[in-house]
Formats: sequence, C-alpha cells, structure tokens
Amino acid sequence: MIQSMPMRVALTLLFLALGLAVAAAASDHTPPPVQPATAFAAVENHADEKVAIAAEPYDTKEKEAIFRVDYLAHGVMPVRLIVTNNSDRSINLRDARILFETAAGDRIQAAEPEDVERLMTRKEREGGRIPLPGPIPSIKLKPKASNKDIEADFNTFEYGAIVVEPHTTRAGFLFYDVSELDHPLKGARLYLKELKKADGSELFYFEIPFDKYLQSQSSQMN
Repeated sequence: MIQSMPMRVALTLLFLALGLAVAAAASDHTPPPVQPATAFAAVENHADEKVAIAAEPYDTKEKEAIFRVDYLAHGVMPVRLIVTNNSDRSINLRDARILFETAAGDRIQAAEPEDVERLMTRKEREGGRIPLPGPIPSIKLKPKASNKDIEADFNTFEYGAIVVEPHTTRAGFLFYDVSELDHPLKGARLYLKELKKADGSELFYFEIPFDKYLQSQSSQMN
C-alpha cells in the first residue's frame, strides 16, 4: 500500500521523537572520574598545609552534556570543585564559604535547586508538542528543563563531602547564578574560606583565578 505524503511525514516525525526519547534514556549522567586537584589548570596549592583545591568550570555545551539540564542556557555556571588533602589529618568544610567572586569583586553564593528553578520560564518547564496531521495525536516533547531534572542533577553531582580524609581527593559541583554577567569567568575567581583542620584551626583562604582555566583553554586551541 502506498502511503500518502502526510502519513509518511507523520511516521517520520514519530520515529524521530521515539529515537530522541531512547537516546535521552540512554544518556549516562555520571560524575567524571576523580583526579587530584593538581591535575587541573585553575588550582591553588598550599604546600605548607598540604592541601590543593581546583575549580573546573563547565562552560561549554559539550562539557555540560553530563547534566540533565542545560544550565548555561539559564545563566547558571556549573563549577566542579576538587579538594585534595595530602596531609595526615582530615580537613573539615562544614563551615566553609565557597563563593564565586566576579571581576568587579561581587561575591555570589552557590545556588540551590529552587534558585535554578526560578530562572526557568514556564514554557521551558512544560516543553512543547509536535503537531501531526489527521487523527494522530501530537507528540509531546521532553521539556528542556524540569524541577525533577534539576533536583536529580543536584543529588547526583553537587559537592557534598564535608570531611576530606587524609591523602584523599573529593570532588563535586557547585552551581552559580551568573545570568547578569556577560563574561562571567574573565577576571573572576573561586574564593574559599573557613576551611578547618582536624584540631579546629583554620586553613589559609584559597583564591582560585578562573583566568588560569581560560588561558589553558586558549593554549589548547592554538
């Protein structure tokens, strides 16, 4: 039987939508392997304290593909925090403040899931539909972002290690609202303070310039 043109178009769209759904389901939303902080370009190493901390921005579509949500499109910058403790005692981040310091000196606290949700429009949360001819019902597209996806990403990726044991590296992501910045990384840094040793004394603060990361990316392109 020869199919009409509208029917062939409808079936093509249907198979395309099903293929996209299968591909999305097959995506492996897994945190990247943990490496020492010194393996990253944007790192500050306190040799006396034997602690190194790195910050790796996920500032491209390719890098942020590990997430369920396109955070960059919503003005949110995922930053991977890597903490390496090479000392013989644990360090504690329970009271730590980890801030995104802009080039102008403003300090931005890490976002919570509800902060990211507020940046989304209702249309993005609801998704859309592909209209099909005749009696065939329209195909509902997967939303670009949803509250459920954001919460799942935070559960999977957010930095959560309060204690970093001796000779151990812990890593995870923090998410910063940089929607008001045209070039959020240029001249900015990740600022950390109130990290404590096992005896309760405070480590010297860390300032990790993102320009180190930008320079490394630029050199790789040349």
